[in-house]
Amino acid sequence: MTATYLDAILAHHRAAAAADARSIDEMVAATADMAPTRGFRHALAARARLGVISEIKRRSPSKGDLHADLDPAEMARCYEDGGASCLSVLTDTPHFGGSVSDLQIARESCALPVLRKDFTVSALDVVDARLMGADCVLLIAAALDRSELVDLHRLATEIGLDVLVEIHDEAELELALAADATLIGVNQRDLVTFQVDHERAERMAGVIPDSAVKVAESGVRGAADARRLESAGYDAVLVGETLVTSSDPAASIAQLIGDDERL
Repeated sequence: MTATYLDAILAHHRAAAAADARSIDEMVAATADMAPTRGFRHALAARARLGVISEIKRRSPSKGDLHADLDPAEMARCYEDGGASCLSVLTDTPHFGGSVSDLQIARESCALPVLRKDFTVSALDVVDARLMGADCVLLIAAALDRSELVDLHRLATEIGLDVLVEIHDEAELELALAADATLIGVNQRDLVTFQVDHERAERMAGVIPDSAVKVAESGVRGAADARRLESAGYDAVLVGETLVTSSDPAASIAQLIGDDERL
């Protein structure tokens, strides 16, 4: 089987998880008195128009630096002013240049719910997301087996997190549904070729149950892509590179939403 960019990243995170000796029971107990999360899924489900999950992303493994010196506070406020529904913040350091600090600073700087965008492979990763202040955690179906996905999804909901389950195809959709996922993202980027496949996203929108909030991820370059995905049945788009490299991210978000009044 052809190795993917995901393989090396997952190997790094699984090695770190295997070496982590912290007590999961103590960590879960530490979440008990935390304030409620901001309601990531609700922020998308309640919208009458396409939602935008705006991402704070410094670099990518395939393209290198995108906006290495970005200010997460300024970016979060700009995204909120542009009409974003939620934030996504990369916390993976070695491959994406992100950090827990980026997430915490961004969340403190706005009122938007925040997704911890990382490669979650263990129960400790899930609880870490809650403890650092995230409102939602990402579970990638391609990175987990069925029992891991089910168990991590259950733990996340028990400690108050929303869960975005990322899939690529029908087989992974079955895994997401087995975990009772109600927030499902379709990554348009092929894990082997790293090319964007818009047809996959449009096909998958038709087979994801309407009870789930549907999110299209990766490869959303502008208003035309957003309108096509909205027409296909998506409730929201997750957009990173297009926004962090934009000279006017707030205006770019308004275009993605189709909000003429903001333009």
